[in-house]
Amino acid sequence: MQIQMSAEEVNRFLDKEFPQIHSNGRVYTVESVESGVARLRFSPSDAHLRPGGTVSGPSMFTLADLAAYAVILAHLGPVALAVTTSLNINFLRKPEPGDMLGVCSILKLGKRLCVLNVDILSGPEETLVAHATSTYSIPV
Repeated sequence: MQIQMSAEEVNRFLDKEFPQIHSNGRVYTVESVESGVARLRFSPSDAHLRPGGTVSGPSMFTLADLAAYAVILAHLGPVALAVTTSLNINFLRKPEPGDMLGVCSILKLGKRLCVLNVDILSGPEETLVAHATSTYSIPV
């Protein structure tokens, strides 16, 4: 798959078109894109934690959705109107507070739909803490 936007270009696009993702400070950063894959770093603040000292489920859901959107942007270019049609997430283990990675890979990129897989990793060992699948609708 051919890449249309670099990680820096995707970050600039998100900063311009979706500044609300930084409303709690800059916590999401596209680290890299390569053929069919994007890696996002999430550095949660106290606002992203839940009682019990763990990262909240909605914060991990956001990471999965944003990782999916980032890989689509990287491969299609600046398509602001690509939208989530479904996202299913399974929380596998309790992550400790700290940086997390969302690694999203394209399973199928069609003319109107894109099907994606997202692994959410936590800690220095990059332990798998959640897994998501998503489908995005691509505007024609």
